[in-house]
Amino acid sequence: MTDDAEGLLAAAGIRRGVTRLAQRLRAERPQEALSTNKIGVLSHLSCYGPSTPGEIAAAQRQHPQSLTRVFAELQLGGLVARSRSERDGRESVLSLTQAGQDALADDMAERDTWLAGALCGLSPAEVGLLELAAGLLERLADQPRAGGSVAENRTA
Repeated sequence: MTDDAEGLLAAAGIRRGVTRLAQRLRAERPQEALSTNKIGVLSHLSCYGPSTPGEIAAAQRQHPQSLTRVFAELQLGGLVARSRSERDGRESVLSLTQAGQDALADDMAERDTWLAGALCGLSPAEVGLLELAAGLLERLADQPRAGGSVAENRTA
């Protein structure tokens, strides 16, 4: 088997596992939970701090216009605050409010509770392996789009 074929098989297995877990975690969210777009915006602001609407949209691979209503609803709900950019007064910057941080924490708590219960069925070694994998998945998620073959994109 070639490096490309092995890499693609590994990628497909990881994608299947991540997708199934993501679907299950979404299913554990309460019915009245904020939309995934709203949670995505709050998560971005929590991780990266104050950001322009364009930066948030780019990070979520969406057009800023697609998130205009989401930004407005979050601001109206007191979950984000909008201010003028110090760099460019024509640009606005969104920041997370305490209410937004609380809403994000509440949303994550539901899923964390389910996941913690599910982890109880695993051995300590398996839980440790998943903790290691979580860090690696974070790194993968931050990778830029790559072209070329699987083998060309591998790092030593």
